[in-house]
Amino acid sequence: MQSSYAEQFQREMACLEVEWLRWLPPAIGDHPWQLLPAAARVQIGANGLLELNWHSLPERRLGLARFPRFMVDFRFSGLDADQRYTFMKRFDLYMHRGGG
Repeated sequence: MQSSYAEQFQREMACLEVEWLRWLPPAIGDHPWQLLPAAARVQIGANGLLELNWHSLPERRLGLARFPRFMVDFRFSGLDADQRYTFMKRFDLYMHRGGG
């Protein structure tokens, strides 16, 4: 978990898009949202907006193992640093997957 979140940033996701789309609604919570092709818009409060855009990346290979990847662009507007942190704290908790 980060201590702050910029208004715009990117993240590489190591999952399939179908998994990302399954995890997205619970990560967003009760915020109204709209799914678009390779994108989503999330309304946060009265004036806040999060725009998510994603695209595929070449799979990562480690020996015989292959891992799907894609890049997600996060763009917040109308939210201060505390509001971004509050939203992303929940979002990161729901998107976190096991590991060592």
